Amino acid sequence: MVQVQRTVEAPADFGTEVIAVPQGAPMELELRLESVVEGVLVTGSVHATATGACVRCLDPVTHEVDGHFQELFAYADRAAHHREVGADDDETEEHKLEGDLFDLEPVLLDTVVPALPFQPVCREDCPGLCSECGAHLADDPDHQHDVIDPRWSALSALSADASTTTPSTIEEKRN
Repeated sequence: MVQVQRTVEAPADFGTEVIAVPQGAPMELELRLESVVEGVLVTGSVHATATGACVRCLDPVTHEVDGHFQELFAYADRAAHHREVGADDDETEEHKLEGDLFDLEPVLLDTVVPALPFQPVCREDCPGLCSECGAHLADDPDHQHDVIDPRWSALSALSADASTTTPSTIEEKRN
């Protein structure tokens, strides 16, 4: 058994369209590598910082990601034997050792991406943007627009005419 701590650079496309760990950003790994009959059992944790945009106001957002994983990387001959005897037919993804090396990227991707928020926000009570003009509502909490339903717009014209009408103009209209 060997314990390893490493800092690696994040690969491209390590997240979603909304929030992701930027390519080249540091990812802290703590790994425990154990030799077992079938291969190498890798148990570990990953820590990274994802960046993106708030889905309500579009301000920048950072999110700390911590994930834990455990995966078996099988020796090539053991993996071939398992396929021959039909063992583990349910598993669609198989991790194999290539000599003394293993590719940890798919495991990290499967650990980090589900830990990212689906709809990141800059703060829980973020009011977002005004749907009429796009103003940042956090800067002006009393921001509002007097919006008249278009079905009632003809009546607002009558209301404007009534406010300009005086008692003397009503008398003139009668005559």
